[in-house]
Amino acid sequence: MLSGLLLCALALFSALTHAHHVLGRPSYSLNEDSNTPPSMAIETQIGEYFITYMVFPAFPKPNEPGRVNIYATRIDNGEMLDQTITFTVRDDTFWGESIGIGDGAKPEVIGQQNIDDGVYRQGFLFKSRGSYIIRAYFEDNGEPYEIDFPLQVGAASPVGPIGAAVGFIFFLLLMINIVQRKRIARTKIQQGQTV
Repeated sequence: MLSGLLLCALALFSALTHAHHVLGRPSYSLNEDSNTPPSMAIETQIGEYFITYMVFPAFPKPNEPGRVNIYATRIDNGEMLDQTITFTVRDDTFWGESIGIGDGAKPEVIGQQNIDDGVYRQGFLFKSRGSYIIRAYFEDNGEPYEIDFPLQVGAASPVGPIGAAVGFIFFLLLMINIVQRKRIARTKIQQGQTV
């Protein structure tokens, strides 16, 4: 009887230890400030470095703090990058980049960070929703490294530049059609009066 109770208790405790896998969200993808995984976790190779970056929280909102984490190690020997990284941000707008209207292409420095426990952490707080590009910049052996990644703060606009262009073309074709119909109707009326 005692061995049966001991066996049941052992089975119960072993089932509880695997509960974090049942939830479908491993704890290593979480952040100390957020109970959600990052909105993006991207790994890439840039020059001599293997870069991993993450954005927290998963869905940044206006007037709520967020953070970017960057891990950088050398490809050849796995040594961590140990120098200052400068973080800048700019609007990711079609009009600002393409034709230079407004300050969309003008970057703003949001901070310079040193390595902290193998990670570069840069906080951010955006007042309004929109699309932004965050850039991490550093130099190694006189060679510049720039890492750009997109950030959507708040809900995305339902109509982007392509949607606006399609809407404008549709409106233009509709106006041309209306003008042509009026011209044809006017011509028919004038022809009917001269006969």
